Amino acid sequence: MSFFDDLWKVLRQNIREYGMWIALFVIMAIFTFTTKNNSFISSRNIVNLVNQAGYIAVLAVGMTLVIVIRHIDLSVGFLGGFLGAIAAIAMVQWHLPVIVVIPMTLILGIIAGLITAFLVAQLKIPSFVASLAGWLIYRGAILVVTESTGTIIIPDKGFNAIGNGFIPDIPGLEGIFPSIHKLTLLLGLLGIVALVFNEISNRRKKQAYNFEVLPPAIFILKLVFMAVLVGVVTWLLAGYQGLSWTAVVVLVVVLIYDFIANQTVLGRHIYAVGGNPEAAELSGISVKRIIYVVFGSMGMLSALSGILFASRLQSATTTAGTLWELDAIAAAYVGGVSAAGGVGKVIGSIIGALVMMSLTSGMNLMGIGISYQYIVRGAVLAAAVIFDVATRNRGK
Repeated sequence: MSFFDDLWKVLRQNIREYGMWIALFVIMAIFTFTTKNNSFISSRNIVNLVNQAGYIAVLAVGMTLVIVIRHIDLSVGFLGGFLGAIAAIAMVQWHLPVIVVIPMTLILGIIAGLITAFLVAQLKIPSFVASLAGWLIYRGAILVVTESTGTIIIPDKGFNAIGNGFIPDIPGLEGIFPSIHKLTLLLGLLGIVALVFNEISNRRKKQAYNFEVLPPAIFILKLVFMAVLVGVVTWLLAGYQGLSWTAVVVLVVVLIYDFIANQTVLGRHIYAVGGNPEAAELSGISVKRIIYVVFGSMGMLSALSGILFASRLQSATTTAGTLWELDAIAAAYVGGVSAAGGVGKVIGSIIGALVMMSLTSGMNLMGIGISYQYIVRGAVLAAAVIFDVATRNRGK
């Protein structure tokens, strides 16, 4: 079998996993050539794109696990906006330090998520209805806490740096190639090495148990593609102030949740519940406990999303949280999560968030009106769901 035959076979068998990467590459390539002076691929725009996608990416990670267990959470948008406002009030009016405000806000998010989980797990209320009630409650709560001022300005520089600041460069090397952020390049290089090592290690483990692996030529092509992609993004970020703190937060969240989903018993239980809740219950897995864990986690990530957004705007507003839940759901589906449950990856949700934000950024740079932007994003979401249904039917 030739190289191209092997490549086509691998793409067909793993189209759900690789399709989103291809979609992101195609979208970025199109906007690179269609925007004026190739402004889409400029370092400044890529940095802004990563920062803009941060709060949605965090939500998408949690939403992926919620959909994996066959549920939905519509309350996450306004919950994030409300908790961002609470964080602002705690600093401005209660004069609490940031080191207290952030964990307090995350804990409040966990509690809110557990309340939704109680309605779903104990009272057997459909998650759509339970979270819709939360959507209405938190929307009203935002208006209540901001009705006197409308917008709460956050003066704390440390808090605002989370959404607007960048990691410092290597001390003593700032004068060498001052336009390039050396620490970002170093971290990118280490990331490529870790990525290649992890892929090789996983391949050897599969071979040890006689599992099917990619043909050597295709495997090398995959490594080269991933290394080049990470390298290009790292170079672009290093060309404009380097890695932002928002990107660092997102990377930490992704690494933690990807590890939990793929390397822990809890992760296996989550996917087992999503695949078949009845069978999971019969095998000794507590479905109720998994619901509490996933929704509690979703609440915490909603709080983190609210913190990132409030920090980026340096304020809390009455409109914070609007349509966040739809963006997160769209990112999860575009990233490969299945509406039928049991299928979906954390990494995929991040790619989905980047796809949706790339569409918005590219169309803004092209001067396309907001009405057409919604139409295009809706069409992309519909295509992702159609793709999911088609691949599942083919699998049967």
